[in-house]
Amino acid sequence: MSGEKKGFFSRLKEGLTKTRNNIVQGIDDLFNGYSMIDEEFYEELEEILIMGDIGVGATGSILERLRQQVRERRLREPAACKQLLIDSIREQMQVGETAYDFEKEQSVVLVIGVNGVGKTTSVGKLAGKLKEQGRKVILAAADTFRAAAGEQLTEWAHRAGVEIIGGMEGSDPASVIYDAVHAAKAREADVLLCDTAGRLHNKRNLMEELKKIDRIIEKEFPQAHRENLVVLDGTTGQNALQQARDFGEVTNLTGIILTKMDGTAKGGIAVAIQSELHVPVKYIGIGETIDDLQKFDPDEFVNALFDSKGVGVNE
Repeated sequence: MSGEKKGFFSRLKEGLTKTRNNIVQGIDDLFNGYSMIDEEFYEELEEILIMGDIGVGATGSILERLRQQVRERRLREPAACKQLLIDSIREQMQVGETAYDFEKEQSVVLVIGVNGVGKTTSVGKLAGKLKEQGRKVILAAADTFRAAAGEQLTEWAHRAGVEIIGGMEGSDPASVIYDAVHAAKAREADVLLCDTAGRLHNKRNLMEELKKIDRIIEKEFPQAHRENLVVLDGTTGQNALQQARDFGEVTNLTGIILTKMDGTAKGGIAVAIQSELHVPVKYIGIGETIDDLQKFDPDEFVNALFDSKGVGVNE
């Protein structure tokens, strides 16, 4: 594990302390408090997982798999199925082999999300990561409604050493995308990374806007690989899940960037989102610097979540 990755893992582990206390403490008490696996045991486990923001759907899948394995292996004691539970949670979170194809191909990446979730910051960090990989990146500042968004993104562009195409405040976001697409083609950019407006309260406007942007990209850049990433704030728990659903009605989501995972007690939402929406968490953010956005690694996440003195990942 590289130093950067190792540092990120310890920060993730530290960031998930509240979530760990929330979920793992309950699981710990449960496994120690029951001498046999019975219906009451499953019911209590279900409650702990749901309360830990793992969500009803994901909890159902996790418990179904656990029950099946307990039956197949004829297990009687709770301690014997602790590792099975952890593995079952891990299995809910696999990202898939093609998740990061857009990083290697010529692509247009739309980054969407409500204001305040860390959307513009995530675009800047992603630009920096792609640039480090030797990709030629152009940013499109298509969030023309929030006064500070353009300035903020320009600062990130300078920091990451990438070009930025912007529009006047209040101008049509679709026209910014049009200009950015033509710039990306003319300059043979590898990735066009677009920051979009974060208005969900007026879903109709947002829908029309995203449809318009979609049409422009389809018409002007049909050969580009398309990626639509929704940025969600990990501290908002079930609200984040609802936001992802709402955006999923507006556009075809291909991945999730989960921010503010340091210090949330609702980290279990990472499991819920993936299970309920069938959209993988692709990046996870736990801080302010460019290195604080990393590809999501389900093994590391589950290890960070369960690596405490009660529930060990390799017990």
